[in-house]
Amino acid sequence: MLIVTFIAFLAILYGLNVLYRKNQKLGSTVFVALMLGLLFGATLQTFAEKSLIDTTLDWINLVGNGYVRLLQMIVMPLVFVSILSAITKLNQASSLGKISFSVLGVLLVTTAIAAAIGIAMAYAFDLSADGLIAGERELAAQAKVDGRVDQVSHLSIPAMLLSFIPKNPFAELTGANPTSIISVVIFSALLGIATLSLRKENEELGNRIAQGVDTLNQLVMRLVRFVIRLTPYGVFALMIKMASTAKWADIVNLGSFIVASYLAILLMFIVHGLILALSGINPLNYFKNVLPVLSFAFTSRSSAASIPLNIETQTDKLGNKGVIANFSATFGATIGQNGCAGIYPAMLAVMVAPTVGVDPFTVQYILSLILVVAISSFGIAGVGGGATFAAIVVLSSLNLPLALVGLLISIEPLIDMGRTALNVNGAMVAGTLTNKWLK
Repeated sequence: MLIVTFIAFLAILYGLNVLYRKNQKLGSTVFVALMLGLLFGATLQTFAEKSLIDTTLDWINLVGNGYVRLLQMIVMPLVFVSILSAITKLNQASSLGKISFSVLGVLLVTTAIAAAIGIAMAYAFDLSADGLIAGERELAAQAKVDGRVDQVSHLSIPAMLLSFIPKNPFAELTGANPTSIISVVIFSALLGIATLSLRKENEELGNRIAQGVDTLNQLVMRLVRFVIRLTPYGVFALMIKMASTAKWADIVNLGSFIVASYLAILLMFIVHGLILALSGINPLNYFKNVLPVLSFAFTSRSSAASIPLNIETQTDKLGNKGVIANFSATFGATIGQNGCAGIYPAMLAVMVAPTVGVDPFTVQYILSLILVVAISSFGIAGVGGGATFAAIVVLSSLNLPLALVGLLISIEPLIDMGRTALNVNGAMVAGTLTNKWLK
């Protein structure tokens, strides 16, 4: 039985490879991989014994977890080079301030709106943490969460802001700290500003540095594209793991949270469309152009892996300037994620508050929560797990218990797909609005 299962797995991987080579459409191939993975996993859970499932997953995880590790591998180099390359292409440092202020402003404001929508959905669906039950998977997830809690629970908001400033940029490039990704953004931005300053004093030297950065940028982007091409196989393996180990009873029990989350995500997409319309941009044309990127983000569950497609779509289909596209795509994968850093931690904070006698629907609590969510949205990694980190930071900032963070692990993959698509759309909206406003 194990050999038959393994042969079927390899056969489907080969079929996905043939499909992609034939149609050259990554988004549709990934969607097919997602559906096949769910079917394969559900079949395993229905007809196979637990021992067979465990043995099979040991091998399938080589593909799924290997893909996740490759995504984690490219995050830091991609963020570093994208920011540095974008700044070195500017003619003057003053443009950097305008672009950064506009992009960050849109990201933070939309994250605050997303938090407000998350709070409203928690109220409308009467969500509470009281009914959550810790099963085997939830307890295992909580053990992992506890390790991250030790890293960030001592950080107040001022301490967290101070931690963004890198004291050892090379350590930050390794992801040594929870806030490493925003530290890398700051370090690369300072290097870019130094390049602009050198160009004023010595144009030839500045141009040589810019040319070297552009070469490095192209090299990293090529590496990223290699990893992106593996997405169908990674998604297929990850969906098998989810479908074969998921406890459908738990998913049904948490159905109201899933519905509330996706309704909040849908409302936030509508908010994006309204903001675009108010700025004189046709939202229907916009969503038509960005749909392939959103599909990729939905299936891959990685904002960071979507950066190259994000930039390409902004420049080729939306007509945004390359510098603005680079800034918004990179910042949007690390700062102000509307789904992972906005909706999710806000909903969780509302659910947890009553367990310690706090009324989550007072004006003071709501305003405090929205403010903390917006500030805490800095430096949320653009690969799986960012939402958990955001929730830990928000709950610890509000002095709420962190023991419930891991209790939603059963449905995390289901919701994370929609959250990631929203994150990426928020980045593209920020770039499009910035391009429109700065003309």
